[in-house]
Amino acid sequence: MTQEKLLSLEERRTKYSVPALEKALDVLEYLAEQAVPLTQAQLARALKRQSGEIFRMLACLESRGYLRREPATGAYSLTLKLFELSRTHSPYELLLKVAQPLMRALAEELRESCHLSVIHHGRVLVLAQAESPKPFRLSVEVGSLHSPMNTTSGRVLLGHMDEGTRDEILEREKQWQQEKPAARAAYLKRLAAIRSRGYERAEGERFVGALDIGVPVGSPQSSMKAALTIAMLKEKGGSSLEDMLPALQNCAEAIALQAGLKRGGEAHERNTARGGPEVRPV
Repeated sequence: MTQEKLLSLEERRTKYSVPALEKALDVLEYLAEQAVPLTQAQLARALKRQSGEIFRMLACLESRGYLRREPATGAYSLTLKLFELSRTHSPYELLLKVAQPLMRALAEELRESCHLSVIHHGRVLVLAQAESPKPFRLSVEVGSLHSPMNTTSGRVLLGHMDEGTRDEILEREKQWQQEKPAARAAYLKRLAAIRSRGYERAEGERFVGALDIGVPVGSPQSSMKAALTIAMLKEKGGSSLEDMLPALQNCAEAIALQAGLKRGGEAHERNTARGGPEVRPV
């Protein structure tokens, strides 16, 4: 193994640092976090830089179309260029194109919201959501990031990963680092059970009265892994999570098949075993 491969991410960042690029990225990331226009002086204070240090960065980013400067106040804000770049060659483009009409059909059929998630840089990223037609419903913000350990989607994804990838994600979690061996063993046992039965459910995990049930999209061998989850409010006399499971699984399999994350034979075998109808887009 070469010395380069032994260097940690932080060590590589220090060794190959490009100060000008670091400053520009600091500006973009801070504006994204604040979500409000900020002046050159405000940015300099927040980033602990001299105002003159970031002047050229701001001018360059504005000229390249990443920032917009308000004429009246001189404050800078992000344009949509980063968003456009992220969508140009998004690895999730086909998955979203396939999933969205199927998810809308599922939400209409079950009258409950559902969302599609993936693991992105160690966090659960919500890629898409189809909202329930009910006036009272649960909603998860598209683009939001969540814990992989403490969410239904996160556990579904962790449970269907290879051990090496799973352990790498868990080792970066502060909660996992603080867990005792017995708690770690119990959590891994829970992930194994999720993989075995093919779904995860939770009641009131983060919010009182909230119910979640999630299934994997694709097979454990898929290069891309996603989770499809129903999030709903507990209602008196309402449907149970288990009642919704067959339709949820059928939708996940239809997405996986059309996105190329599962072979047709796999989907047909499981669908025949359950005897459930395939969910089709409206």
